[in-house]
Amino acid sequence: MISIRQRRGVKTTEVPEDYAAQEANVTLESKLPSGGTSRRLWKLLSLMVGGTIALCIGLLTSVYLATLHENDLWFSNIKEVEREISFRTECGLYYSYYKQMLQAPTLMQGFHGLIYDNKTESMRTINLLQRMNIYQEVFLSILYRVLPIQKYLEPVYFYIYTLFGLQAIYVTALYITSWLLSGTWLSGLLAAFWYVTNRIDTTRVEFTIPLRENWALPFFAIQIAAITYFLRPNLRPLSERLTLLAIFVSTFLFSLTWQFNQFMMLMQALVLFTLDSLDMLPAAKKILNLKSDEHIFKFLKAKFGFGATRDFDANLYLCEEAFGLLPFNTFGRLSDTLLFYAYIFVLSITVMAALAVAFHNLSDSANQQSMGQMGKCTIILKPETAYNLIHTILFGFLALSTMRMKYLWTSHMCVFASFGLCSPEIWELLLKLIHLYNPKRICIMRYSVPILILLYLGYKFWPGMMDELSELREFYDPDTVELMNWINSNTPRKAVFAGSMQLLAGVKLCTGRTLTNHPHYEDNSLRERTKAVYQIYAKRSPEDVHALLRSFGADYVILEDSICYERRHQRGCRLRDLLDIANGHMMDGPGENDPDLKLAGHPRFCEEIKRNLPPYTAYFTRVFQNKTFHVYKLSRNK
Repeated sequence: MISIRQRRGVKTTEVPEDYAAQEANVTLESKLPSGGTSRRLWKLLSLMVGGTIALCIGLLTSVYLATLHENDLWFSNIKEVEREISFRTECGLYYSYYKQMLQAPTLMQGFHGLIYDNKTESMRTINLLQRMNIYQEVFLSILYRVLPIQKYLEPVYFYIYTLFGLQAIYVTALYITSWLLSGTWLSGLLAAFWYVTNRIDTTRVEFTIPLRENWALPFFAIQIAAITYFLRPNLRPLSERLTLLAIFVSTFLFSLTWQFNQFMMLMQALVLFTLDSLDMLPAAKKILNLKSDEHIFKFLKAKFGFGATRDFDANLYLCEEAFGLLPFNTFGRLSDTLLFYAYIFVLSITVMAALAVAFHNLSDSANQQSMGQMGKCTIILKPETAYNLIHTILFGFLALSTMRMKYLWTSHMCVFASFGLCSPEIWELLLKLIHLYNPKRICIMRYSVPILILLYLGYKFWPGMMDELSELREFYDPDTVELMNWINSNTPRKAVFAGSMQLLAGVKLCTGRTLTNHPHYEDNSLRERTKAVYQIYAKRSPEDVHALLRSFGADYVILEDSICYERRHQRGCRLRDLLDIANGHMMDGPGENDPDLKLAGHPRFCEEIKRNLPPYTAYFTRVFQNKTFHVYKLSRNK
């Protein structure tokens, strides 16, 4: 017979009486002396030990990642401008608002500066609290100003320590989810070890600290842990209310801290819908108002082969490695820690169980009777297990299609694989399939296998982790430091700068100057503006470029050789190629062009301006130059 444990209000098929006894036999508690007191003491002891280990391993992970960050940059010893430059691209933009709030004379003036901001986008006043997910920076800045810590802790350390502290919460939440699914904290310990040993693929917090996902994913992990607990049967009313509160708070904080939260919410809605359709969950969960941005749909349409596009924004995403397919070498790294093998093992068995349960739940009564007569084993699939199963499958598809989303999948992979290796249901099903079922064997397998894997991980990876902690490096980017210092010393405070959105985020943070565009790409008018500013790397006349830049109030433009002469991407994915295609111009270099693309009427602006020819010097005057950057001042009389 096939059965599934489900919550109140959902059909549950009858479980044979002898199964309950079998299940009890495979738990360690059954080995204890009889009596409710002994069992309660054992559960309390297990809870205390497991909880203590969860907190300790979370804190150790936080300290480990913070130490790697310090060792990589020598963060405590470099200058403030170098610390700020280390927050690359959009990370610098987010941190600049924390800095802005701290530098404001009062909190109210700081709020006013964010609500009526005219420095982030020139010639435009925007409400940053409405446009961007920066509530966390506002909250931290208020805490720093209110708490008596200014004498003991620099603002930048208060910021980064908060993020590394969230990593402790993240790992603890993963630990608890695995523990809830398997029934033993040993599973949580294995999940945490796998998270750390697969650090390259599970997190990038140590080098992209202010990134929104580093704020959001810990709350997402708490939400998944809370939902996993909520789906357990026979919850007491108080436990149910507290769990619902945890789900609400974690979902609220997750949505507040990440601009891509709507896609995760959509995925969770799909999980609940799928489980409900297969009769594995109560019919009640969620009503979601979802709204996506236009450029994301263009990107998805082109990515999954629904027609080629010349849209600049879509191609900009398509050509970025982070939005490409998951590299195959990822699976090699995950296999070195045995995570991928364990994950596939657990996933295969769980999928088979889910298919059997789904078929049973959806079949008619006649089929149920025939299956009851033919089947000799009982398949148990708890609602919380089914929930995490669909989650991990959807995470997997998302990660395989878009590499940037792999951090969702790999961290949940640690949870799911460790749960399965410590789950009595998984081992029971496997042993019954190969006709080796015995309650004692289940107990042996669910404890010995994870312990052996933990010993293997410690033996293989501990020396490497110690080497990482002892390896010391230093931040070094003299050209960018020189540029920022020059801007601070030689340009007016109200000067407006144009350039690449990644570099301008650093300009905003390090100098406080006004920008024409920036990396927070979630606004249609900003995307149009960025495309116009990027004509500095296209084949356009100096008059056209000057007119475009002046229309946004630009006083200075920064040109980067790394973009103008880019070799990182293949032909067709270089920024200059994307601009040529969008403008209807033929691309440079050997290779084919679409037949309808035409020769441009002008040379490439970023190359030609360096020749100081009269058509260019009439509009632009070079005022700064080093090996990486060229800064030109725009004339105002044209």
